[in-house]
Amino acid sequence: MLTLGVDLASDPRRTAACLLEWRAGRARLLELEVGADDERILGLHGRADATGIDSPFGWPAAFVGFLCSAARLLPELGEPWGPGVRDELRYRATDRVVRAAVGRWPLSVSSDLIAVVAMRCVGLLTRMGVSDRAGADGVFEVYPAAALARWALGNRGYKGPAGRVRRTALLRALKAAARWLDFGTAAQRALLLESADAFDALVASLNCRAAAIGLTEPPPDELRREAAREGWIALPLAGSLGRLAGAPAVARRGGTPR
Repeated sequence: MLTLGVDLASDPRRTAACLLEWRAGRARLLELEVGADDERILGLHGRADATGIDSPFGWPAAFVGFLCSAARLLPELGEPWGPGVRDELRYRATDRVVRAAVGRWPLSVSSDLIAVVAMRCVGLLTRMGVSDRAGADGVFEVYPAAALARWALGNRGYKGPAGRVRRTALLRALKAAARWLDFGTAAQRALLLESADAFDALVASLNCRAAAIGLTEPPPDELRREAAREGWIALPLAGSLGRLAGAPAVARRGGTPR
């Protein structure tokens, strides 16, 4: 089984991709790069059994409805402007679930710059043939910071040039917790320390594996239709990192086991 993790950015020069191979209770880092354009991502996706992308897959339903009827101001929300209305426009159902689980909000796709990344992502999802943004097509929305929290590895302070020390500690902790993982060549290991984008792509690929084999939180039945439109963050089960290499693979593309 091959899993592709993509740390998507609006600029391809800051977009990282990581391809992991899973075989007989082991995993191996095959490819790791920073600077992936759309064609490169689609090429790697074509090789993978499952793909995880660190980007929102859609916008809050309330926000979409608001834009479609903005001339009437807040027609669907039924209350005057305040924190409740504001947050309904800012956050998706999946964002609320993640907030409750790990204690931090994902970036708002309707009111933060992550919206530009989501625009690029939706174009990729269309070209990948994704019709269900909750993961039924084998393409999963992942959130590396939340995955790290669920795996008790820590998820703060590792971004940017100043985060190298923290990334070094995180990589050491990840190696200790996932002894079944071959971190690739010396150049690839160096890139994981040098680039937070590359590190996030690795975590995205691990998160993707968890989603593909059923070790993430699915949307509850009452949110299933909303998740299929807005996107659903594949939040790993607490403590599931050690089970990634041993669980049977059930990668799906279009709902069909591969």
